[in-house]
Amino acid sequence: MRRADRLFEIIQILRRRHGATRARDLAEALEVSDRTVYRDIRDLMASGVPIEGEAGIGYVLRAGFDLPPLMFTEQEIEALVLGARIVESLSDAELARAASDVIAKVEAVIPDRLRGYMSNTALLAPPGQFMEPLRFDLAELRRAVRQQLKVHFRYTDIIGQASERSVRPLSLAYFGPVWLLAAWCELRADFRTFRLDRIEDFHVEPERFRHEPGKTLTDFLRRERPWTRSALNRPDDEEAG
Repeated sequence: MRRADRLFEIIQILRRRHGATRARDLAEALEVSDRTVYRDIRDLMASGVPIEGEAGIGYVLRAGFDLPPLMFTEQEIEALVLGARIVESLSDAELARAASDVIAKVEAVIPDRLRGYMSNTALLAPPGQFMEPLRFDLAELRRAVRQQLKVHFRYTDIIGQASERSVRPLSLAYFGPVWLLAAWCELRADFRTFRLDRIEDFHVEPERFRHEPGKTLTDFLRRERPWTRSALNRPDDEEAG
């Protein structure tokens, strides 16, 4: 988490909680050390944020403090809310919580005249929509994409043939009712797309990979247009066996 994001999150946590919040609780929520929280609190107070309290007792945000309002149009709010609700409905629990937090953060800082509109917008993404079930934690695959970590899994294609794969995950895309992974496959020494619902025995490897010419997401997208067709319709997601 960037420091600017962490400082903003401290303010949001203090805003939402009643009573004093201990530095230890803030540290656990932000996954940092107590010492980092003390330093951040000190810097926020020095910049004029009305935080009261002290180490060992806890901190509170003085009532009435607000961040400068974000300027959104009604259409921008609709796009934000609908996108977040779709993520809540069709992703893993970790990303769903993050989407909910996004809505809460924006509601906390936008002008009053738009807050009610945001809460009552009629664009919905009802839960329980059909999605092919996954046998592993999607959050772990997202982490691998984000941190450039190789992943290993057993893959069964549409005609029932199984193979072991070690890949460089490049991108995830949802095309209802399936999630797709675009990756550089080390077994085939080429780009491949995989349906996540056909993946088993998934684990993230500790080995990081560097983006090499010819093996990047940009290279993949140049070659596969539209790449979804290959993943959804090919017998086993491979062009050359």
